[in-house]
Amino acid sequence: KKPPSPSTAAHCICNRHYRGCSMIEILPESQDNLVCLRAVAKLTDAEYQKLIPELESLLEKHGTARIYCDITEMEGWELAAAWDDFAFGVKHWNDFTKLALLGNQRWEELSVKIGDKLTKADVRYFPEEEKEAALAWISAA
Repeated sequence: KKPPSPSTAAHCICNRHYRGCSMIEILPESQDNLVCLRAVAKLTDAEYQKLIPELESLLEKHGTARIYCDITEMEGWELAAAWDDFAFGVKHWNDFTKLALLGNQRWEELSVKIGDKLTKADVRYFPEEEKEAALAWISAA
């Protein structure tokens, strides 16, 4: 399955716009303390390392963040990238107020249910056909 090409309004973290590119995009719906992301293909540690400073900057500016993440095109991630995600989440445990995950796998839905019990943030899973509902929910402050 080939990943979709990044939209021209989105900001690709990896700066590689070619077929087969794995990437994290910051979507144009992002504003204020809302970060909307789309993950495509298998994420690498290098890509995640490029995202972390942008998230750190947002948290420094706003104090808290709301995160929307579309992982419907994600095919997994390198172990180091998964570790970075875990470490970042632990470091900023109290800095997230809402997390919306748009996915298409049962394990993603289950992980959100577990995550919702482990953090004070409101964490919700949305199936891929409910993208507009997910964006509406995460956008409401």
